[in-house]
Amino acid sequence: SAKCGACGPGYATPLDAMKGKDGPREEIVYLPCIYRNTGTEKPDYLATVDVDPKSPYYCQVIHRLPMPNLKDELHHSGWNACSSCFGDAAKRRNRLILPSLISSRIYVVDVGTDLRAPRMHKIVEPVELFWKGNVANPHTSHCLGSGDILISCLGDPSGNGKGGFILLDGETFEVKGNWEKGEKVPPLGYDFWYQPRHNVLMSTEWGTPKVLADGFNPADVEKGHYGRHINVWDWNSHTYIQAIDLGKDSIPLEIRFLHNPDAAEGFVGCALSGAVHRFYKTEKGDWAAEKVIEVPSKKVQGWLLPDMPGLITDILISLDDRFLYFSNWLHGDIRQYDISNTRKPKLVGQVFLGGSVVKGGPVTVVEDKELQCQPEPFVIKGKRVPGGPQMIQLSLDGKRLYVTTSLYSGWDKQFYPDLVKEGSVMLQIDVDTERGGLKVNKNFLVDFGKEPDGPVLAHEIRYPGGDSTSDIWM
Repeated sequence: SAKCGACGPGYATPLDAMKGKDGPREEIVYLPCIYRNTGTEKPDYLATVDVDPKSPYYCQVIHRLPMPNLKDELHHSGWNACSSCFGDAAKRRNRLILPSLISSRIYVVDVGTDLRAPRMHKIVEPVELFWKGNVANPHTSHCLGSGDILISCLGDPSGNGKGGFILLDGETFEVKGNWEKGEKVPPLGYDFWYQPRHNVLMSTEWGTPKVLADGFNPADVEKGHYGRHINVWDWNSHTYIQAIDLGKDSIPLEIRFLHNPDAAEGFVGCALSGAVHRFYKTEKGDWAAEKVIEVPSKKVQGWLLPDMPGLITDILISLDDRFLYFSNWLHGDIRQYDISNTRKPKLVGQVFLGGSVVKGGPVTVVEDKELQCQPEPFVIKGKRVPGGPQMIQLSLDGKRLYVTTSLYSGWDKQFYPDLVKEGSVMLQIDVDTERGGLKVNKNFLVDFGKEPDGPVLAHEIRYPGGDSTSDIWM
């Protein structure tokens, strides 16, 4: 493949990205670090972490860019340009987009001037989203082939659910207004992915922002405050055309099309039901879904409910569309499935990294359809890790899976109080890309409990050159 600089950002195809230039090895990663709900009155910041095993700063935070405000709740991030702009030499992947889930601010960070020391470029204030789009609580951002940036939102300015979108100009980062057209908008929003060759954008549903902001109450599921649909949009007309119902206890979060832009299928992970559904285009031309994986709940004592779901909170697909990965934040495991046959995923790797059912903890498992006994607490480099595996990111070559343990500060505080006290960690798992298989790298630990201003909650992971969940091919 041609050098990135000559033909715009990213790579011509997903397989080019995987092969890269001499097999690309990520040297640094960016993570938002959150202080909201930890008791530390400091702003969230963007951490730059050295992940190069040859570096003297391996596994260390080498730079911190603090935000100018308190209690933003930085969450997910995206790029100003990615492989969707490949071929446009005028475009560069040099700005990281950082939406704030709670304050509704959007920070635009310059990572192009100095990759290792990002600096603030622009701040989009919440009032811009409120006035120009009647939306709030921005979540996922993806760059578009047009050069603009599309961001999904969870709600309206009053904290009610609303699955709308906001468009940012890719040069000025001004709010242009809503992406969606027409009267119909889904009642809830969260993540999204688009596939222009099939004229479709798919979005998911978490919950009503003012209801989920401070924790999870199971009664709110019954009241309809949590999501159950994949929402289907017409890509060209920007209109909402179909809702695929995944069931009342589903809560579909992260959604991923296969990377091959010709593919008319993908997967969505459902937090509460513990199911992964394959969605696909039917012969009629509309969209449908089928459950292809189910993580059974465990019967427990000493917890919020008598049945504990795995809580699938993040999923991703390797760039060659061969493996699907997901995290069970409560059960404490990460799984790898061979999806060569997308209708029949096959479990080929599993590793436990903590969770709520470890031996000696407050929860007793009374019935388990999968395990013979409760897993041992996860200890690495002498540290017992609190929390469970949550955000995951895969290296371009598919050989290293990075993991962090914080979900969202309000829920961390409720489900893993020790995580909020001690801070989250980043871990790395070695992946067998031939036969499948996962193994923890025992030399890799980034302990965010040791940060200068006190323990912090590190969330989503991004590589400067793009990764398995940011780039979309046209």
